[in-house]
Amino acid sequence: MRSATASRTVIAGGVAIALALLSACGSPPADQGSKGSGNVYGAADTRFRACMVTDAGGVDDKSFNESGWNGVKAAVDANKEISGSYRQSNSTADYEPNLRASADDADCGLVIGVGGLMADAVATVAKENPDKRFAIVDSHVDLPNVYSMEFNAAQSSYLAGYLAAGTTKSGKVATWGGMQIPAVTIFMDGFAAGVAKYNQAHNTTTTVLGWDTQAQKGSFTGNFDDTSAGRSLTENFLAQGADVIHPVAGPVGLGGASAIKDAGNASMIWVDSDGYQAVPEYKQIMLSSSMKDISSAIRVAIDNAFTGGAKDGRYVGTLNNQGVALAPFYDFDSKVPDALKQELKQLQADIVAGTVTVSSPAAPKP
Repeated sequence: MRSATASRTVIAGGVAIALALLSACGSPPADQGSKGSGNVYGAADTRFRACMVTDAGGVDDKSFNESGWNGVKAAVDANKEISGSYRQSNSTADYEPNLRASADDADCGLVIGVGGLMADAVATVAKENPDKRFAIVDSHVDLPNVYSMEFNAAQSSYLAGYLAAGTTKSGKVATWGGMQIPAVTIFMDGFAAGVAKYNQAHNTTTTVLGWDTQAQKGSFTGNFDDTSAGRSLTENFLAQGADVIHPVAGPVGLGGASAIKDAGNASMIWVDSDGYQAVPEYKQIMLSSSMKDISSAIRVAIDNAFTGGAKDGRYVGTLNNQGVALAPFYDFDSKVPDALKQELKQLQADIVAGTVTVSSPAAPKP
């Protein structure tokens, strides 16, 4: 299997600790005349089209689907010979039909499945179409015509957990997920480990509600679209005294955000994208975000396919290559002690250097 290395640099604002950051909501390349219409973006007569299949939640989910679509649009904006389109999946039953329809479309030069739940469907359809290029986000499909994009989000959430433990007033923080799948639990593992690291370093006893790393059991809504369930779970943790909450559930996290905003005495750490930018209606509660740069990874995958690069390949986003990152603190910057900022900066350097290892059963395997 060939390896694929991708790195993008973006401007980080608002964080004095100078963490190396990537944001899926960064400024796009200069417009070159491309435009959107329905589920198609770009000119109609391009010679190459990137065809994305979304998971449930849609391209405006403020999370991984939207980040993926932003990557497609960025590739189109940078190259007038590329266009993009998407097919919306409303449930897992839509995966294979949408992927198959994209594969059957002669205009589609690359078929992209967004979300680890789609891995089996991508593998099935890719085997049926060995001459077609495919890509998958949040999973590794070991086939000669599939480009895999994974993210070691445990690393960025480790920093998020350390931040949460360093800023909590109640001594209780919480994390919960949409579904118990690797792309979700990797965040929860990292978050809990970061809290434990802070406790060890400062002789504190901050408790993590919602996830037991040893048992690999915790709280989940069971889906990525029931915002009322997200609100209910969050209200439960607020009632138990948690004042920093890290939902890992895409748009379901918006239910948690509404509960935190109404409570008025807690903060949130978003996932995937920069929550302060993605959901500005909740920016006053956004302490930070544990980000993975899906957008840049997808843009690299599209550029590779357009130029006739290797059909297979594997990209793993880490703190080292800036594929994952902790977002700026924005409105909370003055509330994060300078000493904690320096600790976070050193902790990131230690993770990159390999002197601190962040483990998770869900982490991408070598």
